Amino acid sequence: MDYFVVIILVCFSAMFSGLTLGFFSLNRNDLKRKAKLGDKKAKKVYRLRKDGNLLLCTLLVGNVAVNTILSVFLGQLFASAIAVIFATGLIVIFGEILPQATFTRYALTFGAKLTLLVRVFIIIFWPVCWPIARALDKMLGDELPTIYTKQELAKIIEEHENLKDSDVDTDEERIVKGALSYSDKTVRKVLTPRNAMFTLPYDQVINRDTIAQIRKTGHSRIPIYKKSRDNIVAILYVKDLVGRKWQGKTIGEMARKEVIFVDSSKTLDNLLNNFKRKKNHMFVVQNEFGVISGIVTIEDVIEEIIGFEIVDEFDKYANLQELAKQKTRELKRKKV
Repeated sequence: MDYFVVIILVCFSAMFSGLTLGFFSLNRNDLKRKAKLGDKKAKKVYRLRKDGNLLLCTLLVGNVAVNTILSVFLGQLFASAIAVIFATGLIVIFGEILPQATFTRYALTFGAKLTLLVRVFIIIFWPVCWPIARALDKMLGDELPTIYTKQELAKIIEEHENLKDSDVDTDEERIVKGALSYSDKTVRKVLTPRNAMFTLPYDQVINRDTIAQIRKTGHSRIPIYKKSRDNIVAILYVKDLVGRKWQGKTIGEMARKEVIFVDSSKTLDNLLNNFKRKKNHMFVVQNEFGVISGIVTIEDVIEEIIGFEIVDEFDKYANLQELAKQKTRELKRKKV
């Protein structure tokens, strides 16, 4: 009978010790989020975990009480020196190390199964634990939420994608990481450079050669300039040529005069908001001196988010920035 009592006490010591580490290894905000998403285990655990100080006091008081009773009981069974050694060994190995190692790995599972028993102990120790818990609330305040940087969130997504049991795939990882980082990038990074732009002069007369040239490029919007390519004054929408009499007319007559300019230092999240607000999908980019740097489209922003170039059947080049660099290198070689 005495040994049976010792086993029961060791089991309670293990439970209190394991639950203390297990419950508090679970982030309260993570539990709340999982509970809202319908995780039944998280719902059970969160009901206890949300009042962290009361739960902590209950588990610690229970653990200390059981370990004290165990030490006294073993002192009655054995000589004092042997009782100390025996009690220490039992408590450390079976009451602390093994349960804590186990509960930290399966904290949510064990926590959900033992919530009812923990509630019983909360009621039993209420007169002692409640005042202590409320005092801790007053002194320390509420638990601080865990806040991740965008780089940390991207790393978490990357790590999840690498786990065998994760439902995050490679495409989702790339898109989420792109969405987290695109607001740190500027228009300068995604624009189509000036020397890769296709433009037409304002006073050019439209003829079959012009139409063939436009069709060959595959562009739906074309910047129109007067005298210099630094003076963009209109945008030709290719669809405006469909079903209309363009023979003999100039590009300027068919083009729309509304041109929206954007600074090359603008961030991509602000740029995307501008696209939405202006209901326009192409802006002309200027540098800090007002010189035309190129053009930027909503497609450029989307490509930065999803992590790859959107190339359709009309695109001759996947990366116009690389094309512009190549042209610049060729010009430099010719000058040399």
